[in-house]
Amino acid sequence: MPRLSTVTRRAALIGAGAIAATSTLPAVAKAPFGGPIRTTVRRFRLGAFEITTISDGLRNGGGLHPVFGGNTTAEEVAALVTANNLPPASSTFYFTPTVVNTGDQVVLFDTGNGARGRPDVGNTRARLADTGIAPEDVDVVVLTHMHPDHIGGMTEDGEAAFPNARYVTGAAEYDFWSADDRLSGPMQGNAQLVRANVVPFADRMTFVDPGQALVPGIEAVDARGHTPGHLAFHIESEGRRLMITADTANHFVVALQRPDWHLRFDADKEMAAQARRRVFGMIAADRIPFIGYHMPSPSIGFVEARGDGFVYVPETYQFNL
Repeated sequence: MPRLSTVTRRAALIGAGAIAATSTLPAVAKAPFGGPIRTTVRRFRLGAFEITTISDGLRNGGGLHPVFGGNTTAEEVAALVTANNLPPASSTFYFTPTVVNTGDQVVLFDTGNGARGRPDVGNTRARLADTGIAPEDVDVVVLTHMHPDHIGGMTEDGEAAFPNARYVTGAAEYDFWSADDRLSGPMQGNAQLVRANVVPFADRMTFVDPGQALVPGIEAVDARGHTPGHLAFHIESEGRRLMITADTANHFVVALQRPDWHLRFDADKEMAAQARRRVFGMIAADRIPFIGYHMPSPSIGFVEARGDGFVYVPETYQFNL
């Protein structure tokens, strides 16, 4: 007890002294808040390649259900996100194009939302400039699929946003979205954007199938389901590997921990679930890092198989060594 009272008296004396000292100081202006600062680019080496993730921006939204988990209940989705320390009634969505510089070619995977999404998103070209990459420096633009947040940045002010690039995508994806009968009905908005932003570049476009290399060290991987021709990409240089998974999983908790839950934007929901299990099963088994377009910025991490799904593990210093 004497020891406790000594500590208490000392704390009281310090507190009283601090109050007295404070009362004699002149009033000063408070430090202004500067606002949030978020990661916009991340660059690292992968063997002889240099990889850069670019934040096109982010958007805040409401609860994830029923966009995610359409085949389950709102209560189940809310319970899962709450268990993962996320707010059940709000969410943030990330958009992350990736640049792979092979030393010979600068390859851009997806172009972001474009000017239609500004100011929240549509910042890919500006963020590229921050890294020292000019639009004219891009040699290849790869379209993993043709949803608006991936092709919106194909043009800028009516001109090619990357004027010296050739274009690569899946034939099934291009054929589906460019078909005339898509220009009416529920898919017409997306099809019209494809007609405006992608079709004009058809004469500069190369079509790849799963298993084919678009440049040495970068190979297309079947990830159909989210769209009819959705592709992921396997990258390897000097024995080091990386996967670009695009929209195979669209949320780092819900889509990975519950890969069979439906996403509203998946064209074939069962096929998309199979793709999640196949692609992330391989990533987990082989311990391959991946970049997911909608993972939390800077969108790089690993997955571990757990229970009936996967757990996302963000990268820390693995690529700094």
